[in-house]
Amino acid sequence: MRIFFIYLVSCLIPIYAQNRIGTGVVKKLYEEYCLNCHGENLESGLGGSLLRESLMEDIGSQDDFIQYIKLGNLDMGMPAFGDKLTDSQIRSLQIYIEEIQLKKEREVKNLVGSVQKNKYKAGGYLFRLETVIEDLDMPWSISFISVEKALITERSGALRVWEDGMISKAVSGTPESIKRGQGGLLEVSIHPEYNINKWVYLAYSESLNADEEKPATMTKVVRGRIVDGQWCDQEDIFYTSEEYHNVSGVHYGTRFVFKDGYLYFGIGDRGKQDQAQDLTRPNGKIHRIHDDGRIPVDNPFSHIQNAYPSIWTYGNRNPQGLDLHPLTGAIFESEHGPRGGDEINLIERGLNYGWPIITYGMNYDGSPITAKTAADNMKQPLHYWTPSIAVCGIDFYEGDEFPLWKYDLFAGGLSSQELHRLVIKDDKVVSTEIILKNEGRVRDVATGPDGMLYLVLNDPDVVVRLIPDE
Repeated sequence: MRIFFIYLVSCLIPIYAQNRIGTGVVKKLYEEYCLNCHGENLESGLGGSLLRESLMEDIGSQDDFIQYIKLGNLDMGMPAFGDKLTDSQIRSLQIYIEEIQLKKEREVKNLVGSVQKNKYKAGGYLFRLETVIEDLDMPWSISFISVEKALITERSGALRVWEDGMISKAVSGTPESIKRGQGGLLEVSIHPEYNINKWVYLAYSESLNADEEKPATMTKVVRGRIVDGQWCDQEDIFYTSEEYHNVSGVHYGTRFVFKDGYLYFGIGDRGKQDQAQDLTRPNGKIHRIHDDGRIPVDNPFSHIQNAYPSIWTYGNRNPQGLDLHPLTGAIFESEHGPRGGDEINLIERGLNYGWPIITYGMNYDGSPITAKTAADNMKQPLHYWTPSIAVCGIDFYEGDEFPLWKYDLFAGGLSSQELHRLVIKDDKVVSTEIILKNEGRVRDVATGPDGMLYLVLNDPDVVVRLIPDE
């Protein structure tokens, strides 16, 4: 029973953590130190409303906010709390305020216009939603081979082929993945020269002691070919020795980007957040290898003794999306944050993305992680969401059916059940908007060869596409 309970918790915490707005340790902090002046709902009291849009602009930066709370402002009737609250506690209160602000904003605004059932108005278009593939079991990733053919992974372990409007049985002989917590069969992608070499790449959670009651696991990457419904010619592309496996069921990362003969992919911190800063460990990193699995000799930390040789960047909590900008060739990553602090990052050689030393989030239970959102020699995100949307797969739209969206970045949200459109100019996020909401947990996003935008959804477990409506 105890093992089952641990397993259940490992599955549920990542799902429900993003839905804990207004709860936990931080709520108790607010009630103890802030409620008397600012009211139970942050909107009334002697101290005035904390829900004003200009609140943070009035106070200034995050560091200014911490100093404001610590030192107070007697002219404004604000007492000092420096002897009662730590910097990290004050930071968690700031996140709490931001959570409630957004919750209230969404209660009064219709963020996405639904014209009628299954038809929507957003992003400058009228469009409809069409279900393309059904009868799936928690689909995780989609990779198109042609207009009428795609590969789909199910986290339960099946690789399936969608062709001519039909979904196949599971391809036989695929590697055994361990479905535990967030683990299972995850990413699928075809090689850029698939028409010549037929290579299909998979990422999944592997265990070297799968027969044990609580197996240790780690992310693994393989490639193979599909011949007559059979997986064959498998080659191990990336794997780790048993010492790097652990029993945590979270933060496997993955997603693939192919560029100039290299394969880039992410591995989350595997529930061991401090190891994201440890260059001798593979978790909490973006990796670069040759697409046949060889380690490039010019990787950024190859000169450091005992550094894991495939590391490209570090300090990455849980990469859930990775895509190549179609014009600039820059690599973008979506990083699933804690409670708050989901990120979009520009992935650059050898950089430290800060986790867990800096973050715009706090622990799921509302307790603080750190007071710092920035530090020297640590890369800032291009964009972050607080509260979290539970960001997942991303894709730069490359089709012609929605010309206004050409080369915009689309990011899916799990717990928020949202599709976000981010306009990118000169490697900067210049605007964002919500395109779709409450149609399911958006696990993956992909531009189809037909120019439509496809979404892999969980709950319901389907693949849908957005189609312009005349």
